[in-house]
Amino acid sequence: MNGGPALVSIMRQGSTLIASVHTALDDSELVRFEHDLVDQIGEHRSRGVIIDVAALDVIDSFAALTLRRIAEMARLRGALTVVVGIQPAVAFTMVQLGMGTGNVPTALDLEEGLQLLAEQALPAGPSRSSTAGDGSR
Repeated sequence: MNGGPALVSIMRQGSTLIASVHTALDDSELVRFEHDLVDQIGEHRSRGVIIDVAALDVIDSFAALTLRRIAEMARLRGALTVVVGIQPAVAFTMVQLGMGTGNVPTALDLEEGLQLLAEQALPAGPSRSSTAGDGSR
């Protein structure tokens, strides 16, 4: 984003992108992050996106809206998004202010986020064919 330390890192693990937000982002940085992440979804043909916000002690209404927008753009590009690491105080404040992540799935941490993505991928994956010939009907 600029010449200083990275505010966000985006790494690829298989068909999943993991975006870690390292510090609070202003509105223009959030928009830049949104564009960068959506571009990388197409570039890497990602099927899943995890946005890790564990380092944030505040998520304002614009940030919550941006997370929902990212998830919708990712969905339109064929990827499921999971937000992980929302701190307890942040969750409390978001609920008190009537903000939320909409229908964007959340998980406690990166491990649970990866597990959630794996579970979401099962219905379209090999499990359907593995049960088709098991003779149970």
